[in-house]
Amino acid sequence: MTHPDQAPHPSDAPFSPEELEAAQAANEADALAQLENLQAELAALQTRNAELADQALRAQAEAQNARRRADEEIAKGRKFAIESFAESLLPVIDSLEAGLKAGNASAEQLREGTEATLRQLLSALERNKVVEVNPAPGDKFDPASQQAISMAPAPDQAPGTVVSVLQKGYLIADRVLRPALVTVAAAA
Repeated sequence: MTHPDQAPHPSDAPFSPEELEAAQAANEADALAQLENLQAELAALQTRNAELADQALRAQAEAQNARRRADEEIAKGRKFAIESFAESLLPVIDSLEAGLKAGNASAEQLREGTEATLRQLLSALERNKVVEVNPAPGDKFDPASQQAISMAPAPDQAPGTVVSVLQKGYLIADRVLRPALVTVAAAA
C-alpha cells in the first residue's frame, strides 16, 4: 500500500495481462511437471507392488512345496523305519522255523536253540531302540515307566520301592511302549 503523500511504485501496480498470462503459464507448467512426477512415481510404485505380489506368491508356493516335501520325507522315514525293524526280525523267524523243523531234538538242544533265538530277538530290538524296563527289587518306583499293580508289605524295603516285577516293560526311543508291571512296597 502507498502512503497518500507518496507516488505509487511501479511494483505496486496491478499485474499486466501479459504478466498474469506468464504467471498462469508458469503455474500450469509447474502443475504439469508435478503431475508427470506423480504419475511416474505411481507407475514405479505399481511396478514395485506387482514385484512384491509376485515374490509373495513365489514364497507361498515355496512354503507349500517345502511342507509337501517334509510330509513326504516323514512318510518315507516311517515306511523305511518299519521296513528296517521288520528286516531285523527275519533272522528270528528263520531260527524259530528251524527249531520247529528239528523233529528229534533233545530238551537241552531245544533250550539252547530257544536261548539263541531270544538273543537274536533282543539284539534286533536293541538295534531298533527298544529297551527293556526291568527294575530290580529295591529300586525306587518310577511312574513314568512302571505301573504299580499292587502294594505289598516289605519290612526290609523302603516304602515306594519295587518289591517284584510281574511283567517287564519296554521303551522305544525313550517313549514308553509298555510299562513294567510291578509290586510296590507299602508304608509300614
